[in-house]
Amino acid sequence: MNQNKLPSVAYFSMEYGLHSDFKMYAGGLGILAGDYIKGAKDIGAPIIPIGLKWKQGYTDQKIDANGNPYDSYHNYVYDFLEDTGVKVTVKVRKTDVVCKVWKTEQFGNSPLYLLDTDIPENSDAWITGQLYGWFGEERIAQEIVLGIGGVKAMRALQIPIDVYHFNEGHAALAAIELIREKMSGGSTFEEAWKATREEVVFTTHTPIKEGNETHPLDRLEYMSAFNGLTRDQMERIGGEPFNMTVAGLRLSRISNAVAQLHADTANKMWKEVAGRSEIIGITNAIHTPTWVDERMTRAFEEGGDLWATHQEIKNELIGFIEERSGIALNPDNLLIGFSRRAAPYKRSDLIFSQPEVIEPYLRDGKIQIVFSGKAHPLDDNGKKIVSNLVAMMKKYPKSVVFLENYDMTIGAQLTRGSDIWLNNPRRPLEASGTSGMKAAMNGVLNCSILDGWWPEACIDGENGWQIGDGFETTDFAVLDKHDSDALYDTLLNRVVPTFYENRDKWVEMMHKSIETTRTEFASKRMLDEYYNKMYIKG
Repeated sequence: MNQNKLPSVAYFSMEYGLHSDFKMYAGGLGILAGDYIKGAKDIGAPIIPIGLKWKQGYTDQKIDANGNPYDSYHNYVYDFLEDTGVKVTVKVRKTDVVCKVWKTEQFGNSPLYLLDTDIPENSDAWITGQLYGWFGEERIAQEIVLGIGGVKAMRALQIPIDVYHFNEGHAALAAIELIREKMSGGSTFEEAWKATREEVVFTTHTPIKEGNETHPLDRLEYMSAFNGLTRDQMERIGGEPFNMTVAGLRLSRISNAVAQLHADTANKMWKEVAGRSEIIGITNAIHTPTWVDERMTRAFEEGGDLWATHQEIKNELIGFIEERSGIALNPDNLLIGFSRRAAPYKRSDLIFSQPEVIEPYLRDGKIQIVFSGKAHPLDDNGKKIVSNLVAMMKKYPKSVVFLENYDMTIGAQLTRGSDIWLNNPRRPLEASGTSGMKAAMNGVLNCSILDGWWPEACIDGENGWQIGDGFETTDFAVLDKHDSDALYDTLLNRVVPTFYENRDKWVEMMHKSIETTRTEFASKRMLDEYYNKMYIKG
């Protein structure tokens, strides 16, 4: 790519995972966005990220004395944020809300602009209070600030934009503002919509239809989200109820899913949406300097001792686990890492589904497992999963650990120091999953269902292991039994014997894991694809 001629891209995201102490993220979507804008900075790509300055961010989720998760929130102050001196105004419930614009490049990222309503001018100061907190009205208010306020901020900052990239449907109202601008300049609605489509690209993440956000049109109208458009026009864009993903697909010239399998899933899922853009696959990637231990990279590149290096890092993880949980694991025994959001389709506790099979390995410590992950504050099913993992820690106190309040620090420790990275979602419900890429580049071997990014990377038995055969069914009882059997077969008949009986083979696989993922799943490849396939018009 010729950096001098690249289009400038306004990148809208509700969350950014840049550092554990900067509470602007909830999970994978934010981690991807953070890695994206770090990668953009590294190669000098003109990406201009826009988000919200969260006063409390996402939940801090701790475990109580009974082993159940509870949520807590804190007001955070960030003294490194730079005041741009810019304020913009949006309408929420027909009332003016002033949004102050902050900027930060603190974490090796492209200059990130964050809109903040927590200022004296506003009675609705708490719009930018909690990330994904509260209910429908608050969410719409946040999306007005992100989308409509974000476009206005670019204008006020006098930053010229060629392409508007919506990372998930939260930013769809930005396109409504672009349409309003054009109509105020004399264009008809049809002309404005058509012209706006030429400027917008869209990324969809959620492969579960029910997980894609919708709002009743009456509520959007009451919240002033129509932004000058009529009810009929809004319905044509997003339907009734107004689906933010459908709107994103209809407001963009091209859309993408975040893995090749996910592109197939998304095209099937949204095939009935008239007038939608094409959905192509651009597989997610990671910012290597953030996530890959330099010692492991050096050992790989210089022909050093991968196993000794890994053991050094693994011992650091074991120390970290003991400090956090009081549990001292055995550095010579197999250590499985599993950290991700506690959602039913991710099946965090699948490994415990047949106790008679797995229990002997846990009792004698031959298999050790470290879990971490948060449930959404309003997801009682997710919280039950967390409670079950904590119960397993009490049942197997020498071999099962749950680390509370999952964040980037825990994620980095586990993806560097585990022996195995376990992932067993219900295929095809994992959009991409970047934690496995981090593990792979650290020589931590993936053991995963063929879902998300793994079908693109897996060379079974050479750079990791596949669980099962890509079987799919909507009968979850059948699927879970099939995958449970496959998990035990792979883990107990292939992974465990290799770890304990064939160290040379294990180290060969570590080398192959790094070799086959370090370029293909690094952020530069992802950015190149976004420019060549999405941003630069063919």
